[in-house]
Amino acid sequence: MQVFRGIPERAEHGCVLTIGNFDGVHRGHQALLARLRAKSLSTGLPAAVLTFEPHPREYFAHEHRPRRLTSLREKILLLEGQGVDRLYIARFNRQFAGLTADEFVEDVLIHGLGVRHVLIGDDFCFGRGRKGNFSMLKAAGDQVGFGVEAMHTLDHEGERVSSSAVRTALADGDMAHAARLLGRPYSISGRVMHGDKIGRTIGFPTANIQLKHRSPPLMGIYTVSVEGLGERPLPGVASVGVRPTINDAGRPSLEVHLFDWSADCYDAHLRINFLRKQRDEERYDSLEALTAQIARDADEARAYFAHHDIQHPF
Repeated sequence: MQVFRGIPERAEHGCVLTIGNFDGVHRGHQALLARLRAKSLSTGLPAAVLTFEPHPREYFAHEHRPRRLTSLREKILLLEGQGVDRLYIARFNRQFAGLTADEFVEDVLIHGLGVRHVLIGDDFCFGRGRKGNFSMLKAAGDQVGFGVEAMHTLDHEGERVSSSAVRTALADGDMAHAARLLGRPYSISGRVMHGDKIGRTIGFPTANIQLKHRSPPLMGIYTVSVEGLGERPLPGVASVGVRPTINDAGRPSLEVHLFDWSADCYDAHLRINFLRKQRDEERYDSLEALTAQIARDADEARAYFAHHDIQHPF
């Protein structure tokens, strides 16, 4: 997959295109991308995605921005896995937000990306003040000569699939529900960083995973599987939180204790799959009390894996 930062001034080739934030790349996104690939095959044109960084809601409502399901790197990898040929990442700033709907169609879609067919969700709006919609885009396509197609929101098992629904499931601690909406367990990927190494002094060494954002969509103690250290995922238990017993620094961290693993994994890039929430994060009166609770958490996670295949956790 080719990745482009920004919109070209003039497209060298045509494409079939879909537009959106694609946070989480959930089942609804996957259905849209499958239709995009089918159109790509039927036309012989590359399948392209236009997405935005930051999320427009982050730009307009910074204090009330949604908790991201995926970092930009994770989103890129997920879109590549869906067979996208080209990914255009538009910097969502004052200039981009100020484009009128007509300017967005003319400058971005026609001149910049050379669209031949556009596939959008049925609730997609664009341009300054969100004045652009499907009808306006369809009229522009009829005039200029590109096709426009809307896809209805996907229902899965009677529920509307959306990034907001995934966030709600994660906030509720319902990991199985989130996995049904995503089509896979929810995961966070990141590089193993050096920490304060307290875990190894109490018998539970942890891999400290770099979090790209200060507001992860889930908090607490979880049964997890970890990819990136071998051919098969490894079982473990993870904590996402502010570590109130240690320092309560306020910035969330992700720490993973891997079962029966003692090798150095610094700088490794791991994917942490969240399979089951065990409990909320708590503050303890002493390091000894915290250690005893971690031991109980590890036993609970081991018991889970005794009855569930790590490859098919649900």
